[in-house]
Formats: sequence, C-alpha cells, structure tokens
Amino acid sequence: MLRFGRKNTHHEMDMTEGPLLPKILAFSGPLIMTGILQLLYNAADVIVVGNYAEGHTALAAVSSTGSLINLLVNVFMGLSVGASVVIARNYGARDVIALRKAEHTAMTLALFMGIGVGAFGFFMARPLLQWMGSPEDVIDGAALYVRIYFLGMPANMLYTFGAATLRAVGDTKRPMYYLMIAGLVNVLLNLVLVIVFHMDVAGVAIATVASQVISMVLVLICLLRTRGVTQLVLSECRIDRKSALEIVKIGLPAGLQGSLFSVSNVLIQSSINSFGSVVMAGNGVASNIEGFVYTAMNAQHQAAMTFASQNYGAGKPDRVQKTLWRCLGTVTVIGLTMGLLIRLFGPTLMGLYNSDPAVIAAGLVRMDIILPTYFLCGLMDVMVGQLRGIGYSVMPMIVSLTGACLLRIVWILTLFAAQPTQTVLYLSYPVSWFVTFATHFVCYMVVWKKRKRGIGK
Repeated sequence: MLRFGRKNTHHEMDMTEGPLLPKILAFSGPLIMTGILQLLYNAADVIVVGNYAEGHTALAAVSSTGSLINLLVNVFMGLSVGASVVIARNYGARDVIALRKAEHTAMTLALFMGIGVGAFGFFMARPLLQWMGSPEDVIDGAALYVRIYFLGMPANMLYTFGAATLRAVGDTKRPMYYLMIAGLVNVLLNLVLVIVFHMDVAGVAIATVASQVISMVLVLICLLRTRGVTQLVLSECRIDRKSALEIVKIGLPAGLQGSLFSVSNVLIQSSINSFGSVVMAGNGVASNIEGFVYTAMNAQHQAAMTFASQNYGAGKPDRVQKTLWRCLGTVTVIGLTMGLLIRLFGPTLMGLYNSDPAVIAAGLVRMDIILPTYFLCGLMDVMVGQLRGIGYSVMPMIVSLTGACLLRIVWILTLFAAQPTQTVLYLSYPVSWFVTFATHFVCYMVVWKKRKRGIGK
C-alpha cells in the first residue's frame, strides 16, 4: 500500500514545516532551469533558422507562431495548474486516496486533450494564421511549423501534466533532468536537419516534436516506477468525477485566462505584423530572449501556488501568508536583476539569433520598454499563484482579463490606432501589468481575511 513515509519522500518536499525561504529557493531553482531548458527548444529553433536558413522569412515564420500556439493550448494547459493545486493540497492534508484519484484523472485528461488539441491545431493552422494577418511571404512556413508542432501535442500534454504532478509534491529536479536530455536532442536535431538536410522550418519543428516525445517518455517512466504516493498505475487511469470537478474548478479559469491573454497577444502580434517581416523577426527574437526572464519569475509564481496549496491543506495560515511575502520579494529581485542585465547585453544577444542590423534595431525597441519593467509582470503572476493556491481561480481570471487583456485591446484600438508606432504598442505591457498587480493585491487582502477564518476547519 502506498503511503506517506520517509522511504517515499526522497524526491518530495514537505512545504508545511521548516524555514520557508530556503525551501522556496530549493523548489524554484530547478524550476528556473526547467523553464530555461523549455525556452531553449524555441531558442534553438530561432537561432538555427535565423543563422542557417536563407533570408529572414523563415525566422519570421518560426518566431511569429508563439502567440497562436499559446492561444490554442492555454485552456488545456491551465488544467495542469488545477491538477497541481489539487494534488498539492491533498499532499499537505496527507490524503493519499484523493491525491491518487486526482493524479490519474489528470493524466487521463491529458491524453484525451492532447489528441483533440493536436488535431484541431493541425487542420486549423493556416486559417488562423490568415486571420492574424500573417504576410504572404511568411504564412506558408508558419503554417508548416504549426502543423508539425501540433502533431506532438499529446506528448506535450502528457509531459506537462506528469511534471505538474511531481512539482505538486515538491519534486522539481527530475523534470529538469528530463528536459535537459530532451533539450540536447532538440539542439542536435536542429543542427542536423537544417544545416545538413536543409529542411529549414520543417526541420526545427520536427526537432521540437522529437524532444517533446522524449521528455514525455522520461516523465512517464518516472511516474510508473516511483514507489511514492505519486506512482502511476495504468489500470487506475480513469476520470474520477469529484477529482475532475476540483481540477476544472481551478484549472479552467486559469486556462481561460491564459487563452484570453493570448487573444490580446494575438492582436498585438497582428499589429506587429503590420510593420512587415523585419519587425516581426526582431520582435520574435526579443520576445524569445525576454522569455528567459519570464521563466525565472514564473518559478516564483509556481512556488507561491504550490507552497500556499500545501500549507492551506495542512491548515497553516501563517505559512500561507509568509509564502506570499517571500515570493513577492524574490520575484522582484529576479525580475529587476535579469531584466537590466539582459538589456545591457541586448545587441550582443540579439546578434546570436540574427546578424541583420535592421532586425536587431527592431528588437531593441521592444527590449527598451519591456525589460526594465518586467518585474511588474512577475509581481502580477505571484499574486495569481497565491490566489489559486488558496482556492480562488475565477477571481484572478476576471481581474487579469479586465486589467490586462481588455486594457491591452482598448489600448490597441485607441492609443495605438491614433499613433501606430512600436513604442506605443509595447507600452501596453507595463501599464497592464501594474494595473493588474495592484488590483490582485487589493482583492487578495480582502478575501484572505475570510479564507483565514475557515482554514483548517
């Protein structure tokens, strides 16, 4: 019988006891590395195609697909957030039966969703890119990249939900190791398929899918072989109604928030597309580089969510509150330090992706605005993670959609329409981050008083 005990906790972390800050750093450190490895998938794609494919249209095709891909998958990826919160809460409460039902429900959902989303993305790639206003010299390559990418969606989903299960119990190291292996394969395949076989866009897409399959296989082997409470038993893989409802209650608002955020980003991408393929390429490269800052800050979001979940399940309100302050502090330091350093070396970093001075100049316009203010995005995300960790998911969704998504859309339709420049367009980001963070903070302080009175009862 699987149970909690010392022999099962070698890779797990009890977040309900001991000093918080060292544990938050120990938890988030591998998460940062994992996020960086995931970014290297796309970075390898962009760098290789930017340096070895002919012209800048292939670079624009690969780098401009991120917002569309996120739009299609974020609803379903959001359910992995719900699974992580539910599993972490049951882990804190030491409820093995509920934990295992949630895990097996989550993995079953991941398989079905991966197949469904993969089929939709494959067949709808070109119509959606046309809706985004992808230029004629870019759309063929972009559609090819998206179609191949979505063939790997079942593997992507299974890895994401499997990794979410491990992280919910504090195991952030093994997902990092698996992505390290998959990332190496991705880079090697990129070089071989693009340089040797001249496959350009198709080559980098195939390499990405192959790396996703490898990471999925490794995380599934880990869950099948573990002797801890998260052991995956294939015969137990079914959808438990209660567990599914709990996952959906938290995960669906998170996923809708992510996808509707992507709607605003798609509108921004469409506005960027109006400047032509050179600006598209520069924006895509800058966005890719900024992603390294975001993934480091996002680790604090996941730490806030998981630590709050475990301590909420264990009935320890003081540790829930301390989690928030620790994560807000760490995300501010990370965001400011990395943002300013990367901007300092911006031209050099941009040059690694593409040597065209026009592409570099276009990317630096974005960097000048985003990087010094990026910590505001981190503060906003930590508040979202904290609210989800204590069981609120609809509230942060509504606040985020109003303060960020809707505000950006209004910005594009008014200020940007009146003065259609890159600078005006990019300013919509820091303004929306600040407004949304401030609103989240006020809402949290109000609801926490009510939640604190009922914790542990």
